[in-house]
Parts: sequence; C-alpha cells; structure tokens
Amino acid sequence: MDSYLEKSPNAGRMGKAAEYLVASFCILVSQGRLNVSTSMVDDEGVDLVFHQRGGTATLAVQVKARMLSGTVAARGRFQAFVRSQTFTPRSDLALLFVAVDDEHGQLRQAWLVPSDEFDQRKGTPTAQGRYRFSASLKPGTQDQWSPYRLGPLQLPGAILRSLDGLEASDR
Repeated sequence: MDSYLEKSPNAGRMGKAAEYLVASFCILVSQGRLNVSTSMVDDEGVDLVFHQRGGTATLAVQVKARMLSGTVAARGRFQAFVRSQTFTPRSDLALLFVAVDDEHGQLRQAWLVPSDEFDQRKGTPTAQGRYRFSASLKPGTQDQWSPYRLGPLQLPGAILRSLDGLEASDR
C-alpha cells in the first residue's frame, strides 16, 4: 500500500496548514523583508520558495511538520521522513523540520538544515526508501541536529542569512 494512504485523512490538510503558518510567520517577523512562493505540485520535494525584497536569490525549502499532539512528540522526540526519490541536495535547498503546537496554532521548534548537510548526516534509507530525521524536542539537548535547531523567532533570520549567502555566491 502507498505510504500516503496510511496517513491520517487530516495529515495533508495539517501539513499544508503548517506550511502556510511557516510562510506567514516568516513574512510577518521579518517585517516583510521575506516573501514566499508555494508549489502547485509537490513532486520535487519543494514546498516553499523564499526570497528577500530587493534580492535575486531564492531558497527552496521542503517542510516537514509534526504536531505536538502526536504520539512521538509526546515522548519528547521529533521524527520525520524524507523520501529518497525526491531528495537531491543542492546549494539552494534546505529542509525545514517544524514542531507545531496544533492546539495554539504556533511554531514551537524548528531545524533548518541545508540539503548538503542533511545529505552528509542522513544515514541509510529505510526499506521504503525514506531517510529518517529524529531529534530531541527537549531544551538543551545536544544531538547531531542541534546545530540547526532554532526557536521560532530565529527562523526568519536564519532564512535571510541563507539568502544572503546565496546572493554572495552568485556574485
């Protein structure tokens, strides 16, 4: 059976809502410096494309959201899977893993991982051809993903710094 059929009927709806939450949050917190485009079709592993006002660089982002009401999050872990079929590392692609407080409609924790860094740390795929991302939700934990861990208010700045780096490499 295809894995998407095994998901809750609300999974797609909640995932799309989380993507829009991330996009809106980043625009608002950056005071409009960031803008975001969305993909009509998600067959290349890109959900959002960020760019900053006055710039030419874009940062493609695959968003993997998990709700804090989920059973894995209740045990203090964030876990998501990235399909090997759609994952190709490149300098202008990042993976954004976000823990969403679905009861209050807020971002609680994020990990913005450049795709080349994810590629180096991803390990071997599961039997279904998926790479597992697993990080602690507990404050102060030092796991392999802690260098990419961000509080919600840090996320827009991290995206802006990534865009600045892409602009500089284009010069």
